[in-house]
Amino acid sequence: MAQKKQAAAKAAAKPKSDAKAKAKVKQIAAPKKSPPKKVEAKEKGKKAKGKDAIPAPTLSAPTRREGAFLGPMPDKPLPRASKLPGLGEPLTKREMEQLLTVGTGRGVMGEGSLKGRLIVHANFPYLEVIGRDKRELYFLLQGPDQEVLPAYVDHKVSVSGFIHRTNNHGGMVEVRKYSAKKPDAEVEIEPPTPPEDKLRYLSPGDVEQVSSAGMGSGMKGYASLRGTLEMTGEDFFLVVSNAGTRQQVSFLLEGKGAKGLRKNVGHVLHVTGVVEKSSGWGGKIICETCEPRPTEFKAVSRDNMDVVEIEGSGQGGKTEVKQNNGLSVRLPERAGYTWAVEPTTAKRVGLREANFELKSSGATREFFFTPRNPGDHEVEFFLAKAFNPAQVTKTYKLALHVKGLELMGQPSGGFP
Repeated sequence: MAQKKQAAAKAAAKPKSDAKAKAKVKQIAAPKKSPPKKVEAKEKGKKAKGKDAIPAPTLSAPTRREGAFLGPMPDKPLPRASKLPGLGEPLTKREMEQLLTVGTGRGVMGEGSLKGRLIVHANFPYLEVIGRDKRELYFLLQGPDQEVLPAYVDHKVSVSGFIHRTNNHGGMVEVRKYSAKKPDAEVEIEPPTPPEDKLRYLSPGDVEQVSSAGMGSGMKGYASLRGTLEMTGEDFFLVVSNAGTRQQVSFLLEGKGAKGLRKNVGHVLHVTGVVEKSSGWGGKIICETCEPRPTEFKAVSRDNMDVVEIEGSGQGGKTEVKQNNGLSVRLPERAGYTWAVEPTTAKRVGLREANFELKSSGATREFFFTPRNPGDHEVEFFLAKAFNPAQVTKTYKLALHVKGLELMGQPSGGFP
């Protein structure tokens, strides 16, 4: 009986062990069913490569994959270079010339130093260097100090380290040492103050220029001038050269020394003071002293000379005069204006004097000629502004005929 019970227990235990073994086999065999899924995924990928499976383009940003750098993330710091390479060979002079020339020197590398202005682009420091051809080169600054350098933006920075020219317009620098200098403060440029006009004594050459027509405009200084005193309206002026012609040089007299001169009109005056020539035809004198001088000796005497006198009125006239005799033409003047003739006419007809006469009836000007050239001449007189001969208001034309000298005939009896 005991043997039968043992055999029955063994028979009941076998099914349990068989069930456990089958369960273990199923657990081990389950992972082997994954390869068919991969195959199915590959087949799906092959089907998706068709034309119908191409997705339409979108404007959204590309997805970021893990391990790939597509630019700095907004919430993450930028990657910084923290290690420096070993020391390299120093750059030669030729290599530095290539390094600082736009378009050349690509691939040149070595130890050296650069100076320029520090700028920041995309949160990275760059050194802006002015090249040999006055064009800019840009070098990215790397190294342990890369995070500190942006604080010196717009400063003058000098860096030394390993320089590598990577493109036609710049490269990179592994910074070992650097120094920064503050940018120069903008200094407000004050407008230059005009220098004070210091009066000086005019030299004899300067006085000659001041007294010449068309010369010495703008000159100013202390000098003494000599000339004939004339009057226009209530103003007195000194004629120093070319009297009676359109190249007359005259100066208006001002100041305390120019008072009480009416009695000296028509006389020679020696004037001392500050002379200022504003144009080629004259200016003004601030008089300190005005001293009359004796009348100068006239080169031509009117004694024993036939003088033809003309009182100019209207638009013109005509007259006849003998050669080497005198011709006197008087023309009435008005305030602010004076009569004059062309310098060539004065030379051709022989102008000797141009006298200003102040009478009770008014001011007149007398022109005294001694014609030397026989024939017909047209003498034109111009009434223009006293200190601007170009502004003519009236003219007077005189048709002049100069008779030649009569030669005495030979006596009929002949010479004994």
